[in-house]
Amino acid sequence: MSDDSRNGLQLRSLITRGGELRLSLQQVPTSEPAADEVVVRVEASPLNPSDLGLLLGPADMSTSRASGTADAPVITAQVPEKLLRGVAARLDDSMPVGNEGAGVVVRAGSSPAAQALVGKTVAMLGGAMYSQFRTINVQQCLVLPEGTKPAEGASCFVNPLTALGMVETMRLEGHTALVHTAAASNLGQMLNRICLKDGVELVNIVRKPEQEALLRGIGAKHVCNSSAPTFMEDLTRALIASGATLAFDAIGGGRLASQILTCMEAAAVSKMKEYSRYGSTTHKQVYLYGMLDRAPTELVRTYGMAWGVGGWLLTPFLQRVGPAAAQKLRERVVAELKTTFASHYTKVISLADALRPEMIAAYAKFGTGEKYLIDPSRR
Repeated sequence: MSDDSRNGLQLRSLITRGGELRLSLQQVPTSEPAADEVVVRVEASPLNPSDLGLLLGPADMSTSRASGTADAPVITAQVPEKLLRGVAARLDDSMPVGNEGAGVVVRAGSSPAAQALVGKTVAMLGGAMYSQFRTINVQQCLVLPEGTKPAEGASCFVNPLTALGMVETMRLEGHTALVHTAAASNLGQMLNRICLKDGVELVNIVRKPEQEALLRGIGAKHVCNSSAPTFMEDLTRALIASGATLAFDAIGGGRLASQILTCMEAAAVSKMKEYSRYGSTTHKQVYLYGMLDRAPTELVRTYGMAWGVGGWLLTPFLQRVGPAAAQKLRERVVAELKTTFASHYTKVISLADALRPEMIAAYAKFGTGEKYLIDPSRR
């Protein structure tokens, strides 16, 4: 990597109107920092599922082809025509990727707030993090504690604030316990640590025995395996015990959301003293916040009339609670960065590595507990 912070490589994703995904590295100028901006040498940026949604889009990666050189690789793949409508707004627009990251401030604008960050290690949220250098406003930076490495602070925002946002949403909407799917993920393990620390009952849904064992090993109380023949009975018992009436579903497609609502209704009905043909009056809510399964969401209405299914994203949540509440959540993340909110990575890779076909196949499979970290400063 060049030491000149005025230029640097950036990973970009383009989908053409002809239905081709094109991933490449481009040399781009680093914009000069305004008064309240800094230039950060990015040294760590995680590959989150939300990043892969922009990076790969709806492309069929089984059609991918590699070209270019070792230092400037290019990956192309076909996007099925029927899926192009869903990404119409980004067609023929080469887009930078990477929601969050961390690195060292190498230049700063004229304001005292910007100048105070020179030489500091900061975490950032603001997009375009798969870049060697990033110009960003100081308000989008979080100064990491002395001695914290960029890799330790790279995942300061998306997973920690999402997990905290789930618990805060529970409180704001009058629920007392949570259900979470794909619960053995990095985010799921983090949510477990938060709930154990805060005394919140959490029902975890996984799909493999080893994932169940992993969660029980870190203290999870309620773990249900959706692949087990007794799943519906197990989930209903866990819901009766926990009182959970709010779920966050990372899967999205298929019948899992409907199954959760059915079991929530069964748990509520078990506590009713009188029969009602309209079902229980207990409101049951499932928020879809991911789409690990891209199939349609199927709702089989066996859960009365007091229920809801909707979408949930971190940014609208933070806007809902306001700057002061959001800042308190960020402060908690910093205070518990190496405990509650610690992230572990399967592999650290360079920008060029991120465009190797075998590496894409590895990080795009969403393996449980497998999280990849890009270090743009690596050659």
